[in-house]
Amino acid sequence: MAILLGCDSVHLEFPTKLILGNVTLGVDEGDRIGIVGTNGDGKSTLLSVLAGTLEPDEGRVTHRRDVHVGLLGQRDSLDSDDTVHHAVVGDMPEYEWAASPRIRQILDGLIADVPWEGKVGELSGGQRRRVDLARLLIGTYDVLMLDEPTNHLDMRTINWLAEHLKQRWHAGAGALLVVTHDRWFLDEVCTSMWEVHDGKVDPFEGGYSAYILQRVERDRMAQVAEERRRNMARKELAWLSRGAQARSTKPKFRVDAARELIADVPPVRNELELKRLAVSRLGKQVIDVLDVTAGYADAVDASTPKVDSAARPSSPVLKDVTWLIGAGDRYGLLGANGAGKTTLLDVIQGKIAPVAGRVKIGQTVKFGVLSQQLHELDPFENDTIREVLSRYKRVYVVDGKETSPEKLLERLGFTTKQQWSRICDLSGGQKRRLSLLLTILEEPNVLILDEPGNDLDTDMLAIVEDLLDGWPGTLILVTHDRFLMERVTDSQFALIDGHLRHMPGGVDQYLKVADELDAAASARRAEAGPSSGGASPASSSSSKKAQPGAASGMSNAERQRLKKEVASLERKMDTRRARIEELEAGMFDIDPTDFAALTAQQESIAAAKDELDELEMAWLEASEQLGE
Repeated sequence: MAILLGCDSVHLEFPTKLILGNVTLGVDEGDRIGIVGTNGDGKSTLLSVLAGTLEPDEGRVTHRRDVHVGLLGQRDSLDSDDTVHHAVVGDMPEYEWAASPRIRQILDGLIADVPWEGKVGELSGGQRRRVDLARLLIGTYDVLMLDEPTNHLDMRTINWLAEHLKQRWHAGAGALLVVTHDRWFLDEVCTSMWEVHDGKVDPFEGGYSAYILQRVERDRMAQVAEERRRNMARKELAWLSRGAQARSTKPKFRVDAARELIADVPPVRNELELKRLAVSRLGKQVIDVLDVTAGYADAVDASTPKVDSAARPSSPVLKDVTWLIGAGDRYGLLGANGAGKTTLLDVIQGKIAPVAGRVKIGQTVKFGVLSQQLHELDPFENDTIREVLSRYKRVYVVDGKETSPEKLLERLGFTTKQQWSRICDLSGGQKRRLSLLLTILEEPNVLILDEPGNDLDTDMLAIVEDLLDGWPGTLILVTHDRFLMERVTDSQFALIDGHLRHMPGGVDQYLKVADELDAAASARRAEAGPSSGGASPASSSSSKKAQPGAASGMSNAERQRLKKEVASLERKMDTRRARIEELEAGMFDIDPTDFAALTAQQESIAAAKDELDELEMAWLEASEQLGE
């Protein structure tokens, strides 16, 4: 297997920290490498060194002569005055990119909803990220280096990106290096891992799950070796302590060896034991959202771009939403960016009054909210962490033991020295961990978390998950991190076209439903014919070439027959979808211990879905014959 690039004895040191110490690595054709490590250990720096954008202090980086490397940084270098069109394809002629199925697939998968001739500076952060990603992916690179490619992407786009990267090259061709905290993405895309820590890079075979298993075994072996070393140290200490006169006659090499053992004791790792923090008592009624319609265009998710009032949709963001949330429920909320997740959270908290319907909040409910933007910390920007912690109780009870807020913060990865830092000087990950702790110190009984995994490395995510595993109250989670969603919630709901739908099949079911709805919407647009507004760049070009009409040679009678068939199939599909929803809702009426009844109900659901798939295939075939 040919090597594409590598580094030999690379050393890089910043004024206060060793980043890479005598590191030697190679990237071969066919490699799909995930890079993990704690924040600040040098993952992004390693990518920059390998890409050739950052020179090491010592050592060398070599690229094969004909290798082309593409790098996606955490921050884009797009020109805000540029159009999306020019930012993505540059000066490439339209016939060239529009005629390429590969480029059209990338544009449709990432930026179909982004104004093609709009200004980059007018886009939201998530849209800019997708534009930059599309710019990179349309290139024909031998090696792709992606630094946090899933940032600002919703779950469906992350799923699309994973599929694209898996199919981008033939087996044994190309190479991928990706830095991300999205563990599902790492498992889905990568076949090997690099762990960056303490100036070293340790390789592991397999994806993220295999890496964790190997690391656990490595740590277990290290623990065994450390216990053996400690036993030896205790013996040597006992030997050294046998009186001054005896010590003067002891061989020098034994004394030196004993002292070396004592001096080599490593620091104890930070551990999290936030298992059971007291919460306010929660009554029988928690939150009932009943037939709520709310949130017009001015109340959609903050991540969506602003639009002129004249262009605001007339329909509400939430339509007839009913959601009954009880004590101890652990619910995940799914949906695309702009679907209305933040609006629903605001309705639940009483921040937004519904246009129709009502929200009943139990008298004992005490909310704890962690927002995406971390506005909770804004009043304390110039305070130190210790000053902020001084506003809380001095003693908390965790698992029956008294402890202080400072000790709890240490278990979330903060050293004693870091606790004297000002809030404004903290990194994004540190602010998120601090805000999470402050939220919990308020002792709420309903915890609402909006993207709690942002800016956290994989190890810290695991710590936060351990914390949430022991959360005794009600939990509502919004995240695009599939691993986190499936780990800490018991049931998932999705906002689709303003309606809240239960997803018994979890994230997989949500992705399938969303894809089916998109396919149906695309087919309806095709049936209606090309329109002048809102088309994606790929579809707008191809629509000029495919015009339905008399040119197909089809008689009027045949066209009428096909139109009737399409309409009939659409009615049948709607009936099947309603039946599936009815069957899925019926799962809740079955005794959870009646496995036979549960199995029979699941089989009925599967059969109804198979019928729907057949109807959709027939509908697509009929639509294609119509040329629509």
